[in-house]
Amino acid sequence: MDKFALPLDPGFSGASQDFPALLRNKGLLPRVPELTGGGEKSSFVPTESTTILAFKFLGGVLVAGDRRATAGNTVVYDRADKVLEIDRHSIMAIAGVPATAWEMARVLEHSFQYFRRTQLQEMSVDGKVRALSKLLRDNFGFVIQGVGVVVPIFATYDLNSEQAARLYFYDAMGAQFEVTDYAATGSGSPAVRGILYYENNWGAKTLQKLNEDEAVTIALRALDTAAEADTSTGGVDRGGKIFPLIKIVSRDGITTLPEEKIAAVFRETVA
Repeated sequence: MDKFALPLDPGFSGASQDFPALLRNKGLLPRVPELTGGGEKSSFVPTESTTILAFKFLGGVLVAGDRRATAGNTVVYDRADKVLEIDRHSIMAIAGVPATAWEMARVLEHSFQYFRRTQLQEMSVDGKVRALSKLLRDNFGFVIQGVGVVVPIFATYDLNSEQAARLYFYDAMGAQFEVTDYAATGSGSPAVRGILYYENNWGAKTLQKLNEDEAVTIALRALDTAAEADTSTGGVDRGGKIFPLIKIVSRDGITTLPEEKIAAVFRETVA
């Protein structure tokens, strides 16, 4: 059998390139094809959703996301749902390509339901976070081609643990990181993390001591501030009366805050 011949460059140093770029240069990884239409060449720009945040407060874990979905510099949709319920005590918030993220959420939902019905008990928190991690690893082939990137946040409430409120964020390769206070991801996340850090360290109360209205106020301020610096973040649309989607996971399950309450808290915040 002939050996596989891979041309080597004695003067090559891989320090200036990442591994996928090296594979593409050697012809071992196909480049992403460009979509064409109307006889004119144009690059494919995927739809993406940002920004999301989550933090622990007195009543559990608050998870919030703005409503804007973009493709490049175009606003595709201004009422996107980025905070998805997976089961009675688990929420997945998405930043990245919605088509991929929503499919991951459906797979997780069915997996958790199947486990609960066949084993007559809830899947453990470790099992849940690893199931999402595996979906992200399986999606990595699309990620290195520049499509299908998803960077989620996973919040759950563990009824069998003293540390009941659990919060995780992931990278695109599926690495999971548990956080003690807050997490944010998406294009507007630098501004959001700055506000959450400030409030947690120098605010009147730490995040975990906030009541529900105070927690909602912090989330609205963070997303509205992020929208000022990041065009992909919708924040609060005062003219269109579009507010971020906010859900809370607690011992009693998942609560979706009505838009009327979010609007009332926002009016008090800016008054």
